[in-house]
This record gives sequence, C-alpha cells and structure tokens, in this order.
Amino acid sequence: MISFLDKAVLHFDRALQTLVPHAAQARRPSPANHVDEAELNQDERKHSSGLMRINHTGEVCAQALYAGQATTAKLATVRKEMEHAADEEIDHLVWCEQRLYELGSKPSIFNPLFYGASFVIGAGAGLISDKLSLGFVAATEDQVCIHLQQHMATLPSLDEKSKAILTQMHVDEAKHKAMALEAGGYEFPRPIMTIMTQVSKVMTTTTYRV
Repeated sequence: MISFLDKAVLHFDRALQTLVPHAAQARRPSPANHVDEAELNQDERKHSSGLMRINHTGEVCAQALYAGQATTAKLATVRKEMEHAADEEIDHLVWCEQRLYELGSKPSIFNPLFYGASFVIGAGAGLISDKLSLGFVAATEDQVCIHLQQHMATLPSLDEKSKAILTQMHVDEAKHKAMALEAGGYEFPRPIMTIMTQVSKVMTTTTYRV
C-alpha cells in the first residue's frame, strides 16, 4: 500500500513535470509533426500563441484536477480512470507547450496558481463522492470541447500545425467526457454549467496575453 509520503512525492513530481518547461514527455508524437510550418504575420502569430497558451493552461489545470481527484477517489476503478486520463492529458500538455515555443512564445506565468486551485477543487470533489468527482470531469471536458471548437474556428487559416493539435485534443477530451459519464458521473444542471463557463472566462482572458 502506498503511504501518504509516497503519494506526496508522486504528486510533487507530477506538479514539477507539469509546470517546469520541457520536463514532461509525451507518449504520442504531436499531430503537428508532419504538418509544414506556414508563414504567419505578426498578428496571426500573436493570436495563435494566445490560443495555444490558453489550451496549455487548460492542460495544466487538467493535470492538477485529475491528480487531486485520484488522491481522494474512494473506488480503485475511479482512481485508475483518473490516472489514465491524466496520462493522456500529458500528451496535450507537451504538444501545446512545443507549439508555443515554435510560435516564439511561452506558457502563462499564472500556471502555478491555476494548478494549485485546480488540485484543491479536484481533491474536494473526490472527498465528497466519486459520482460528483466524475461529474466534474465530464462538465470540465464539456467546457474544454467548446473552447477547442471555438479556437479551431478562429485560428489563422494558415496555422495548420496548431489546428492539427487542437483537432486531436478534441477527440481525446470528448472521450474523457464519455468515460466519466459511463463510469457513473453526475450530469451537472445547466445553471452549474453556466457558472463554470463564467469561471473559465477568467482563465482564458488572463492567459491569452500572459
């Protein structure tokens, strides 16, 4: 059985991999690897960077959320599902980070703050119940899918590399949402989803520029 100290060390290691540039390793190659780089003007590059920074921060939050939920999940099956989803999200994290540097930009300086807040939220949901925890995953992934669709629609038309990444991320996030609901996740009512949308706007507005 893993001790509390062992769990703390593992979570600290995951936090470092998430927050330290170039520390995490993707299991799958980036979908953008086989797409040619386009000549983007300054405004297009700035806009693509802003959108990819938002998505990178979203993956930082996902890592923290899943880590927190896995820590307090009551059922071993739920814990394993959370850990598996977190592993897939690492790919997204690395892809977005790589693309940011290709665009001549970098991750948001607010990532440590968002990581800490997301971990607390995830752990709190897991403490209440696995059903609520899974429901929160489903609701969060629903919000992410909406953002990804919006970003793919507003990316500069020539930025096929970023679009390839977001397209694969959308496939994976939709799968995570379905997994959470099939595992017994609570489907949040519309008023709660509306609140989550407003909260997410704080993150997207903040990280688009910094």
